[in-house]
Amino acid sequence: MFVIYIILAIVAFGLLVAIHEFGHFIAAKLLGVKVNEFAVGMGPRLLKKQGRETLYSLRAIPLGGFCAMEGEDEAVPDPRSFTAKRRWRRVIILIAGSAMNFLMGLLILTVLYSNIKYTVGNTITELAEGFPDAGENGLMVGDEIIYVNGERIYYSDDFSMFMSLAGGRVDIVLSRDGERVELTDYPLVRRPMPDGSMKYGITFNAIEGTAAERVRYSWYNAVNLVRMTRVSLMQLVTGRAGLRDLSGPVGIVSIINDVGQTDEPTSHKLRNVAYFVAIIAVNLAVMNMLPIPALDGGRIFFTLITGLIEAVTRKRINPKYEGYVHAAGFALLLGLMAIVMVSDVLKIVNG
Repeated sequence: MFVIYIILAIVAFGLLVAIHEFGHFIAAKLLGVKVNEFAVGMGPRLLKKQGRETLYSLRAIPLGGFCAMEGEDEAVPDPRSFTAKRRWRRVIILIAGSAMNFLMGLLILTVLYSNIKYTVGNTITELAEGFPDAGENGLMVGDEIIYVNGERIYYSDDFSMFMSLAGGRVDIVLSRDGERVELTDYPLVRRPMPDGSMKYGITFNAIEGTAAERVRYSWYNAVNLVRMTRVSLMQLVTGRAGLRDLSGPVGIVSIINDVGQTDEPTSHKLRNVAYFVAIIAVNLAVMNMLPIPALDGGRIFFTLITGLIEAVTRKRINPKYEGYVHAAGFALLLGLMAIVMVSDVLKIVNG
């Protein structure tokens, strides 16, 4: 079983990157950009088939793939080259990769939640006995919690997630009898319950798991993964998280293997692995849209900036200069990936 979960992790990671490149491929084809090669995997070719204009290939290393478009980083005379197309077309093609990753994550979540009986909303139906600060100046039964520290709350899962990041006193916005009520610096922490557990002492409403509700729940879970990626990035920027908290391909393989080694039934393990893949899919979608050279977000940023400069100066900027910037950015990303990989290995070795 150990080997099976490692293989599953490698295939999952490769699939995430291949799906991303497939998004670029489809958008390029639809918007009239010539694609020279679409490859699944990296390294030497195992199989290949020449289409009308695109070479389709399967490569030996199952980690990713690529979509090689004509004139990606340099101006070429072909009117169907990437750089020859209008900027809005290029932006759509660049966004399409992350869009496919997000849709993949959403699809996985939709399948995982396809048979849930009910969800738990954000309206309070009961407060534990002795709940402090309850009443008109605090929380009451019937209150719908809308925001916690500025973060929108749709389900009780959202409430728990952002409360765990709050650390005690929070700003809460709620709806009470149709009116907006704001509780500033409200003391809300987990307290011991009669059964010995630590909870907030709040019970939320149950919502019947209709087909529409399952889709809605899946959508908001995908949105929450986007929000958690943003929160994680902010923690990195502010220093609340460090290098040890980052994981690359090695760390992902290790985590999926750890999931596979638990004592849970195989069906539960596979669900957990699928959920983790959904997290990574959405995470990749968000991270790739950051305005960093070599990432799609960086390429979109340069596409818009060069458009603005050219509109002002009336002079076309040679795409090769942007290519130099992305090449330098790619080298830096490779360096970061190497550092993260070493960190992942050390975490595995040190337990």
